[in-house]
Amino acid sequence: MTQQRVAAVYMRGGTSKGVLFHARDLPQGLRERERLLLRVIGSPDPYGRHTDGMGGASSSTSKVVIVTPSLRDDCDVDYLFGAVAIGEPQIDWSGNCGNLSAAVGPFAISQGLVGAIDGVTRVRIWQANIGRRIDVYVPVRQGEVIEEGVFMEDGVPFPCAEVRLEFLEPVGEASAGQAALLPTGSVQDELDVRGIGRLRATMITAGNPTVFVRAASIGLNAKEQPGAVDRDRKLLDRLEAIRAQAAVRMGLADTPEDASRNRPATPKLAWVARPASYRTSSGEEVSVERIDVLARIMSMGRLHHAFTGTGSIALAAAAALPGTIVNEVARTLLGVATRIGHASGTLAVGAEVARAPDGNWRVDKAVLSRSARRLMSGWVHVPAAGRTSRA
Repeated sequence: MTQQRVAAVYMRGGTSKGVLFHARDLPQGLRERERLLLRVIGSPDPYGRHTDGMGGASSSTSKVVIVTPSLRDDCDVDYLFGAVAIGEPQIDWSGNCGNLSAAVGPFAISQGLVGAIDGVTRVRIWQANIGRRIDVYVPVRQGEVIEEGVFMEDGVPFPCAEVRLEFLEPVGEASAGQAALLPTGSVQDELDVRGIGRLRATMITAGNPTVFVRAASIGLNAKEQPGAVDRDRKLLDRLEAIRAQAAVRMGLADTPEDASRNRPATPKLAWVARPASYRTSSGEEVSVERIDVLARIMSMGRLHHAFTGTGSIALAAAAALPGTIVNEVARTLLGVATRIGHASGTLAVGAEVARAPDGNWRVDKAVLSRSARRLMSGWVHVPAAGRTSRA
C-alpha cells in the first residue's frame, strides 16, 4: 500500500487532544485537505473506536488544528480548528476549541513561527473559526518550551507547566453578522422544542455559541457523569432537540434538522444548577464551598468528561450578566473568577463584561489557565486516495 506521510505534532491541550499541522504541509484544495484529515483521525469509523487513525473516539480527542503565519499586523499565527465526527465523514469548522488553544502557542514556538523569549513568550493567535484574538503566555527556558511543571487541572492525570490564555473580546461569530454577545438580544428566551415543550434558555456567543438551561427544567441535577448520560439514548435525543432548536433561534441553522446534520459542534448545550457537593468521575468529593455553580456540557453528541474551554468562557460571561439562567443560580462576585463544578472536578474562569457604547453587553476579556504537552512529533501516514471506510 502506498502511503503519504505528512508532518504533524500530536498534542494534548487542556483536557483535549488533537493532531496539529502547519498549513504548508497540507493540500490546498478543501476537499483533498478534508479527505486527508479525516483519514488521519480514522473517520468515519462505523465501529466507533478510531482503530485505524490518530483519533481517540471521543469529542475531546478527535480534533485537528491547522496553524499558519498570520497576515494580520496584531497577530503572529492564524489557527483553524476542526471537530471531527466519529461515525460520519464530517469535520465541523464552526467553532473553536479553548483547550487546544493552549497547544497552539507551544506549537507555534516549536515550529519556529514565533521567536522564543526566555521566561514567558506571548503568542498572539488569530482564531480563524470565530474571528477573534487569543493571547497565549507560554513558559520558555533557553529557547525551548517548558512542559514539565506542577500545575494541575482536573481531568488531566499528570502535572505540567501552566499556560495562561487571554481571550480578547471572545464573542464568537460577530464578524458574520451575529449580535455581539446575545444573538436574540435577550438574556433569556423561551424555546418551543418538539417533544419537550416550552423551555427557558440563555443563548450566548462568548467563546463559542452556547445554550444554557436549568438542570431541573430538563429533569437533571448537573451532577451527571458521562457514562450514565451517554448510555441514555432518549436523553441524548432530547438534549440534541434542545440544542438544534436553539441553533435555529440563534441564527446558526435554518432548521433543527440542518443543525443536527451539518453543525454538530456548535452551539454547545450546557445545563446548570446551584452549588452543591458532589462526587467526580475519579471518586473525589467536591465540597460546595469549592464551587460557584454546578454545570455539565455536551460536545458532539456526548457529555464532556470535564468542561470545554470555550464553554467555560461562555459560562463565566453568562454568570456576570444580570438575568441570565447562569446568573440566577451561580454565586458571583465582581472581579472574581467563576468556579465551575464539572464531571472531573473544578475549573476557574474569569470574564470581564461591560456595556458597549450602543448599550449592548460585551465581553472584553476572558482568562483561564490550561497546560499543554507534545505527545508525538514526526509524520502521520495516510493511505493513498481511494481507500475508504465501510461507513
